[in-house]
Formats: sequence, structure tokens, C-alpha cells
Amino acid sequence: MRPLVLGLTMSLSLLLSACLLHNPKSLTVEMYNIDGDRVGTALLSEQEDAVAIELDLEGLQPGFHAIHVHEYGRCEGPDFTTAGNHLNPEGKEHGMMHPEGPHLGDLPNIEADAGGLVHAELELSGATLQEGKNSLINNNGTALIVHEGQDDGMSQPGGDSGTRIVCGEIHAEKESGESEKAPTDPTEQNDEQEE
Repeated sequence: MRPLVLGLTMSLSLLLSACLLHNPKSLTVEMYNIDGDRVGTALLSEQEDAVAIELDLEGLQPGFHAIHVHEYGRCEGPDFTTAGNHLNPEGKEHGMMHPEGPHLGDLPNIEADAGGLVHAELELSGATLQEGKNSLINNNGTALIVHEGQDDGMSQPGGDSGTRIVCGEIHAEKESGESEKAPTDPTEQNDEQEE
């Protein structure tokens, strides 16, 4: 009887470990600019019915910048269009102030100080790091994108926020031995890049 209980306990422990690997409580996203330089991190943490984002960036122009979660976890240069549109599983209109919005991936603007530094704590309501329709890590993940301008909260489809200038790929934690991959070099040709 004792070996059976021990065997079941070990099996359950392995199963729970595997679930935690694919359903993290938190993860760190490396953020890169259009030149492929690492400019900071975003710590994502599972909350009740939300994902908290602690963002630390450097090298931005002072002022307000839009930030959104986009539908694909691909940050390929030079313009990060491989990340697709805003994450929007419900088919809503864009904008935190739009009566028929917002997209799941819409977030409040962030502000870079006079030195180009950003420290912001944001919350993405309705999102999760677990499996499901509103997951940030399903399939091929998603991407966190910072734009050169601020989001006006209403304009379709993206708040008139300008060029994508910083991107980070959101994926479940990598298996042991896998490394974080920087975005492709925007000065090199990439046959797989979307137009």
C-alpha cells in the first residue's frame, strides 16, 4: 500500500509541475526597440480576472506613449507588424473611452520622463496567463507593443498612436535550455516577414 501511495504522490507532483510550466503565475517579457536593442522588461503576474504588468523601460522620447497587447507573439523588425492587430477576442471597438470597447489588449497610456525612463504598473482586465480564450500565452503567444505617440482612446482601429517602437514577445516560460530570442535585425532581409 505504501509504494502505491508514494507512486501516486510522485505522479501528482510531476503533473502539477507540468501544469505550472504551461500555466505560469508570472513571467518576464524582454522588451526591444526597432534596432534590436534591449530597452527593458515587463513583469506579467496573474491576478483575479486580470494580468498585472510592471513595466520598466529606458530610451523612449519623453512624453506619453500608447501601449497595447497584440495578437501574435512575433516581434520582427523593422516595424513589428508581425505582432498583428490588438488582442480582441470579443470583436469590440478600440479604445478605453469607446462605448463599444475596449479591445482586450487596450491599456492606458504610459509616460516617459525627461530622461526617457518609464516605470508603470498597469492592469489588463479580463486577461489571463492560464489557458482560455483571453489567454496571453495561447498558441503562439501575444506581444506587448509601445507606440511613438499616445492613444486617443477612441480612433479606430488603434487610437491614432503612431509607429510601433518597442516590442516584447509574451510566451509561456521556455523549457530548460531554450533561450530568449531577440527580434530579427531590421537591416537584414527576412523572407518570412509579413508586409
